[in-house]
Amino acid sequence: MRQIGHFINGARVDGASGRTANVFNPATGQVQAEVALASDAELQAAVDSAKAAQPAWAATNPQRRARVFAKFVDLLNQNMEELADLLASEHGKTFEDAQGDIIRGLEVCEFVTGVPHLAKGEYTQGAGPGIDMYSMRQPVGIGAGITPFNFPGMIPMWMFAPAIACGNAFILKPSERDPSLPIRLAELMMDAGLPAGVLNVVNGDKQAVDGILQNDDIGAVSFVGSTPIAQYVYSQGSANNKRMQCFGGAKNHMIIMPDADLDQAADALIGAGYGSAGERCMAISVAVPVGEDTANALIEKLVPKVNALKIGPWSGRGLDLGPVVTAEAKERILGLIQNGEDAGAELVVDNRHVTIDGYEDGFFIGGCLFDKVTRDMDIYQTEIFGPVLSVVRAANYEEAIDLPMSHAFGNGVSIFTRDGDTARDFADRINIGMVGINVPIPVPLAYHSFGGWKASSFGDLNQHGTDSFKFWTRTKTVTSRWPSGIKEGAEFAIPVMK
Repeated sequence: MRQIGHFINGARVDGASGRTANVFNPATGQVQAEVALASDAELQAAVDSAKAAQPAWAATNPQRRARVFAKFVDLLNQNMEELADLLASEHGKTFEDAQGDIIRGLEVCEFVTGVPHLAKGEYTQGAGPGIDMYSMRQPVGIGAGITPFNFPGMIPMWMFAPAIACGNAFILKPSERDPSLPIRLAELMMDAGLPAGVLNVVNGDKQAVDGILQNDDIGAVSFVGSTPIAQYVYSQGSANNKRMQCFGGAKNHMIIMPDADLDQAADALIGAGYGSAGERCMAISVAVPVGEDTANALIEKLVPKVNALKIGPWSGRGLDLGPVVTAEAKERILGLIQNGEDAGAELVVDNRHVTIDGYEDGFFIGGCLFDKVTRDMDIYQTEIFGPVLSVVRAANYEEAIDLPMSHAFGNGVSIFTRDGDTARDFADRINIGMVGINVPIPVPLAYHSFGGWKASSFGDLNQHGTDSFKFWTRTKTVTSRWPSGIKEGAEFAIPVMK
């Protein structure tokens, strides 16, 4: 049985706690490896390594830090096939989707090569008589990232790339469901010239998470996962005086106006709703056609497309989706599908019990399509995180826009329309963090920030973009005056600029 340990102080190390978790091949349902679950001592070893390495790394000029990431990007491109296979074999997503996962992380690594400019402070000469003022952005010291299973390449890079570029050391606690790729990324960072100890990967469960939140040497934590856990992590970390950003669940709507190109909208829903087997926080899981004619025509276009989805193991090529990540995830999704039927929703496409020849024990679920879902149903309120699309019919634009605006989650939303006034009004009024106009998955590019509103996000700074440089640094403001500008005698009034 393959054993997966940790990456501490520049090298792989075996787990020493005696506790492990199974890592499955989602296509076969079989255990393919065991991952070590860190003890408090192992986490502390990673923190000690980071603490020793961080001062010298922070003192390294930003151009040289940027060069490490430029080299790392080259290594990602050179090893793309190996990395995508490694990712897909543990997650289950298709090879092409796994490549996309890595590329979206790579793009953030490209962005952070701009750290010499992006981490600059501000300067004011002559702020007062003989007085100059300037600010510096300095690293927080040691940062940590707690990442989910669904993007084992992208989200770790979204966290550690800006943190390390800013001069921090970093502790990564990836998901124990697909832990191999993050360790491989750490090795490539070393190959790119990163000093030992600056990036450490500690595998673990809640014990490791709590250890990160309680460790006094860790100054900032980024988290992505479900909303209940995001709330827990945010509250615990904040109580321990850490800078926190925590991203939770989602229920992303796509509104289809009567004037929309329905062929374009249907294709967008198929890709956004069923890609990665729906295991994306930015997946479109609710389609909102406006008007009965629009709804009927949309359903007519969706049904054959859902039935035609190509499903298979990660080792295949040209597939649309693979299995979900674990047997527990499959059972949860099946339970929600049954719940939707029991509540009265119309299951117009039912492929939940699909089987793949040669992979009968895999965690496969085919595409399912519900119509006539209502806002009181669990399948509407809950993030299903599977290949299930719900159609909620709206009589008019105001009723349609009220659905995402009234929902607890506020991660992403989109509208398909040919009308510029409608699109502009939608973008202005909607209370959602990321908005698409004729774009189904509005994930911003690396130089804009990623983050939702409402119960989808906790903390006031987002991932990547310029927000990431603000999150992983602290501002220090200096007011200086040299002797030639100092008047004789004490001054007792608060300083003002006259």
